[in-house]
Amino acid sequence: MQRQWRSEREEDTEAAGAIIGQRLKGGEVVELRSDVGGGKTVFTRGLARGAGSTDTVASPTFTITKQYTVPDGRAVQQIVHADMYRLQDPGIMRHELADAVDADTVLVVEWADNIRGVLPDERLVVEIVPNADGSRTIHCEAPDSLQYVLEESS
Repeated sequence: MQRQWRSEREEDTEAAGAIIGQRLKGGEVVELRSDVGGGKTVFTRGLARGAGSTDTVASPTFTITKQYTVPDGRAVQQIVHADMYRLQDPGIMRHELADAVDADTVLVVEWADNIRGVLPDERLVVEIVPNADGSRTIHCEAPDSLQYVLEESS
């Protein structure tokens, strides 16, 4: 299943993330694709807000991973936000990321190309593409097992 949004400004990107975040149940892996400065962290901030987290969301570029908690009573208990941009070899991160994939956690990964073979095949892929007019298109693709994340509200 596919879905896309047009983003004219940061708030639009965050809102698209929030829509996804509201639908997460836990156990999902989200792969974010975009250029440097393309809106991946802004999308993640929206996703975290939609899932119920009030933590400050910041790029994990220099720390590799950041964790955001979600209050009790929600399906998702934690969001692990990973940025593999500076990682050339998955090494120990292979185990840390594998451990992060559980029923209560959502794993959001930037620059997943740098860790091919580590993430499960069943994942939501979000690509943020710049347009000539300065806007961005947020294109999401989910396998059948995750299509509930992209379904339109009725």
